[in-house]
Amino acid sequence: MKKIVVVGGGITGLSAMYYLQKLNLKEHLDMELVLIEEKEHLGGKIKTVKDSEFVMEVGADSIVARHASVLPLIEELGLEKRMVYNGTGISYLYANNVLHAIPKDTVFGIPMSKEALFSSTLVSDDGKKRALEDLDSMNESFTRDSSIGDFLQAFLGKELVENQIAPVLSGVYSGNLHELTLASTLPYLVDYKNKYGSIIKGFEANKEFFQGAVNKKFISFDGGMQVLIDELENKLQHARIIKGVGTKAVKKEAAHYRIELEDGETIEANYVILATPHQVAQQLLEIAELDTEFDEFLNSSLISVYLGFDIPDDRLPEDGTGFIVSQESDLHCNACTWTSRKWRHTSTNHKLLVRLFYKSSHPSYGRLKSLTKEELTAVAMEDVRKSLGIEDVPLAVEVTGWKNLMPNYHMGHKTALSALELKMEELVPGIKLAGSSYFGVGIGACIQNGSDLAEIIANNLADQIEE
Repeated sequence: MKKIVVVGGGITGLSAMYYLQKLNLKEHLDMELVLIEEKEHLGGKIKTVKDSEFVMEVGADSIVARHASVLPLIEELGLEKRMVYNGTGISYLYANNVLHAIPKDTVFGIPMSKEALFSSTLVSDDGKKRALEDLDSMNESFTRDSSIGDFLQAFLGKELVENQIAPVLSGVYSGNLHELTLASTLPYLVDYKNKYGSIIKGFEANKEFFQGAVNKKFISFDGGMQVLIDELENKLQHARIIKGVGTKAVKKEAAHYRIELEDGETIEANYVILATPHQVAQQLLEIAELDTEFDEFLNSSLISVYLGFDIPDDRLPEDGTGFIVSQESDLHCNACTWTSRKWRHTSTNHKLLVRLFYKSSHPSYGRLKSLTKEELTAVAMEDVRKSLGIEDVPLAVEVTGWKNLMPNYHMGHKTALSALELKMEELVPGIKLAGSSYFGVGIGACIQNGSDLAEIIANNLADQIEE
């Protein structure tokens, strides 16, 4: 019997274990499966907090519906009837102390037509004329490995990028656009430029796809994202799950790997999947030859603050779902989601629930990170007062900090990852890295990553059985 151990019970680790169990039963691979999670609950950054009025997610609030890995898993788990889709509406950008509607026909702030460009209140006439140069310019040097910031600025101009696109994209990908590659963000942009001769024309030609994706773009569940985690755990009937116990070290011993737990237990395994943040994997392995590559990976930090009010959510601007904050602003937050508008299941009586995000990329973060929950709540209340004119005392408050746990894919990420995987294949071939530190930050990407690793390990074991 071969033993497979997954360290880390977040969505990647859970997915890997689920698909390993599925393949084990289907292919009769005689695997013994063990999942280890240091916290008392599974899910990692996915966790739902509830009170009598509100449903609040301390981490991710949804899954991108169109990712190929998502709906098949939901169907296998029997959760189709518990799915809920996001409400749609206008997104705003808070700039110059005013809420500006982001033009409807845009993707991450990038206009899909000349009409969408000219409808923007965030860009001057000169900035719009500069953006139109995209229609006649050619791409002679940019590839998917190029900086997305440099690429967009070269063809659409500095003003449109800085005033409208950068706040949106930086909010999604948690980084400076000039330090993020097209490959790790929106790789199809360079394809559009090359095929249609224009980014705008590329979007215009594919407008039907993007407009169709607006509705039912994101998925959650009637009881919050915790529903997915709980059902995955329920399905792991043929795996041992260890919760509330940390892992001290993972070491290679002859043909096996030794996992040392903090409670004194030692587990021997044939394969180990490290579904942890990269800094945790580096610490567990403690292999000096890998440090150069591990040190190349970057994380950012985030503080999330929910405020629930005893007022109807129709106090907010009509048909809106939230706002992103421009770099030049008197607010301390990076963005604010009007959660009760976007997700109807989060507010029992349609009372107002908002969520504010404070990222380490903001100049104020250095001061905010050391504040108490009460002090952070006061900062959030002031941001809500300035942006939305709400001065009511909140019914509910939920503050969550994610310190150095938000992966930041910079220009050297892909190269560092490739080099690291080559070294690990030589030094510890039975240990596989997994998770958002490496292969994609979205839940869909994490599910796919777990499924792919399960397939690789199962195929290796099947080959060994045939030999």
